[in-house]
Amino acid sequence: MTTTKKFWFVIGSQELYGDDALAQVKQNAQNITDELNAQAQLPFEIELQTKLAISTDVITDIMKEANYRDDILGVITWMHTFSPAKMWIRGTKLLQKPLLHLATQYKNDISWENIDMDYMNLHQSAHGDREYGYINRRLNKKNEIIFGHWKDENVQKQLREWMVVANAYNESFNLKVAIFGDNMRNVAVTEGDKIEAQIQYGWTVDYFGIGDLVEYVNQVTDSEVDQLFKSYEDLYDFEYREYSKDAFNASVKEQIKYEIAIKRFLDEGGYTAFTSNFEDLHGMKQLPGLAVQRLNEQGYGFAGEGDWKTAALDRLLKIAAENEATGFMEDYTYDLRSHQSHILGAHMLEVDPTLADTKPKIVVNPLGIGGKEDPARLVFDGKAGDGVVVTMMDLGTHFKFIVNEITAKQLDEPAPNLPVARVLWDVKPSLEQGVKRWIEEGGGHHTVLSLKLNTSQIEILLNMFDSEYTLIN
Repeated sequence: MTTTKKFWFVIGSQELYGDDALAQVKQNAQNITDELNAQAQLPFEIELQTKLAISTDVITDIMKEANYRDDILGVITWMHTFSPAKMWIRGTKLLQKPLLHLATQYKNDISWENIDMDYMNLHQSAHGDREYGYINRRLNKKNEIIFGHWKDENVQKQLREWMVVANAYNESFNLKVAIFGDNMRNVAVTEGDKIEAQIQYGWTVDYFGIGDLVEYVNQVTDSEVDQLFKSYEDLYDFEYREYSKDAFNASVKEQIKYEIAIKRFLDEGGYTAFTSNFEDLHGMKQLPGLAVQRLNEQGYGFAGEGDWKTAALDRLLKIAAENEATGFMEDYTYDLRSHQSHILGAHMLEVDPTLADTKPKIVVNPLGIGGKEDPARLVFDGKAGDGVVVTMMDLGTHFKFIVNEITAKQLDEPAPNLPVARVLWDVKPSLEQGVKRWIEEGGGHHTVLSLKLNTSQIEILLNMFDSEYTLIN
């Protein structure tokens, strides 16, 4: 378990059953809590709420406390017995944290030899689930439901996946994006309503002139640069090509200055995502490339050309993915042969190293835009595996997301003249159908690609925000 943050386990019942039955309910719930925490490899602790949910007042107090306590990431409910759902209305309406209905029961079988009405009254989750499910639907609550026995691996897997998404939802309201310079001129899809984004998702988006960052760059010392450069020599291969060693190292060290400066700037301001723009580099020698990739690897969200929506989305999905195999991406080139039908994804510099399958190498190469010195960047081949690409767009009246299932492919063909990292993937259901749907829906060219998160997790997250989305699969 990673932090002191936790989820409350709230058990539904009613006073009608008497003290003995309620004591057994509480003991069974404690047993489930203890075993899940010990055996299920959960990313966060489950804490049993000591008061059983047996009255309107108790339920309301539990939900109100869950709201204001920062260490409580959400509420997991279980109906051990029947629990009249009118008791849940007030508290459920007030709850602002993620809600999971664990539709399970204590035992996984029916003991035909011993079953009687006392047993049935105690173990009637099938009864309680339907009453509780009805009121959540009536309230239009965007809760998740996991069904099955709590010891089953599939149930525990779904619980783990829900927990990391719920954590990302909570962290969204602390998410701050620093945009260095404005959006790329004349580009439509990178624009958006910052106020609406803060209202719906909690994102704070702050503009800074590039001069604010240049001041931090100028304060980085040679000793700081040299210390980090030594670690680079251990982590990466250096591919000098036609550059002299001195010229190559100078380019790399310039990026190190940017890495240190940007990180310092972000951390001092509490920012966890940022953007750059190659059109706004006054006072800088290069467009940040290697620097951005290094910060991506540390968990900072990013997008190019001032695209703050994608930068925030990148950070959000990195939290949910625990910063594994998730990063900013751009659709670049098609392979349209009938037996191939791939998309090649990359960017001019800043492909996220969490997507790397091969050991990254540092390459220095001219950049045809921006009018600055040749920037250093990490070059690698991307991982293979099933995943998703997600984009966010502002339609004027509301935000909308597009989610496309993909399968990233092993890269077998070398690309000796391509000076950027690359990821190759198949689009589902097919390249023709997937791309056509994407374009019809107005999907942008900037995305976040994740080979760690699955479609269900993305849908759960977007449902928590009550956001519109289209799924292409």
